[in-house]
Amino acid sequence: MAIMTLHDPARRTFASDNYAGAHAEVLAAVADASGGHETSYGADAYTTRLTQVLGEHFGRQVEVFPVFTGTGANVVGLSAMLPAWGAVVCAASAHVHTDEGGAPEKVAGIKLLPVPTPDGRLTPELLATEAWGYGFEHRAQPLVVSLTQTTELGTCYTPEQIAALADAAHARGMRVHVDGARLANAAATLDLPLRAFTSDVGVDVVSLGGTKNGALAAEAVVVLDPAAADGLAYLRKTQMQLASKMRFVSAQLLALFDGDLWLRSAQHANAMARRLLAGVRDLPGVQVTRPVESNAVFAILARDVADRIREDFWFYDWDEATGEVRWMCAFDTTPADVDAFVAAVAKAAG
Repeated sequence: MAIMTLHDPARRTFASDNYAGAHAEVLAAVADASGGHETSYGADAYTTRLTQVLGEHFGRQVEVFPVFTGTGANVVGLSAMLPAWGAVVCAASAHVHTDEGGAPEKVAGIKLLPVPTPDGRLTPELLATEAWGYGFEHRAQPLVVSLTQTTELGTCYTPEQIAALADAAHARGMRVHVDGARLANAAATLDLPLRAFTSDVGVDVVSLGGTKNGALAAEAVVVLDPAAADGLAYLRKTQMQLASKMRFVSAQLLALFDGDLWLRSAQHANAMARRLLAGVRDLPGVQVTRPVESNAVFAILARDVADRIREDFWFYDWDEATGEVRWMCAFDTTPADVDAFVAAVAKAAG
């Protein structure tokens, strides 16, 4: 029996890169991994190969733990990096703080110490505002710094910025975690291999994103320094992120990273954001508010203008108080999609 399509495949939005479907090459990899019997719970050929491939990307022997979701990757990874009394310093805008429903706190009992940042990026100076109180029994101990690459504000850390932050963290006995939901977009922006702004500059554990770049419920915790994380195999199970048929999760990540699909897709999404920026930045009534360093464009519009555009193209408010909105491009955003959206913005604003 054929499955009926329940949505409009021609519909395009600029709301989130999560709205995009799965990449055709990723879907083909899932089909290729099917058939016959293969050992469950990660003892399969696809997960073994994935560990080898990611070791090549990060320039060292790594431990790889595929999971279903980005929230799962963050919670499992951070749980393994912390004792029960530990806390995580993060940007106030970080996804782990603002958009994970309190999962780190509720699931893992992790205290988050959010720091306001002007552009979504932590610095050694900003880290110092919360990385204190060591040995004081009344304060949760700041033992991990979590940075988001690229940030929720669309900005991208340089290797030098990450190295400085990692040095400051390690000097305090802290570990460094990267929420890499859009790590591929950062690599496309920086034009650097993944290792250049992770393992080479002091990052200990990475939540490696796949879903926003064309995968289907496929993410991974990648441990770059085994001494930085403990008990991941057990935590992944107890936190309900252990896939029985893991070959299908790993096969998707292989489709992305055993080759250049991950980079091609991210480069395209970033290029579409730059095309969108070029189309809207000079329009009357549109104020671009942040640098475009990945696949996100932020702008301020009048409320009635935004609502008129949303009649044809859905997107989200970022700050209702100021009228700031966020427009996201994805691996499947086309130049025609962008041009149609720019025309809709021009019409509504004009």
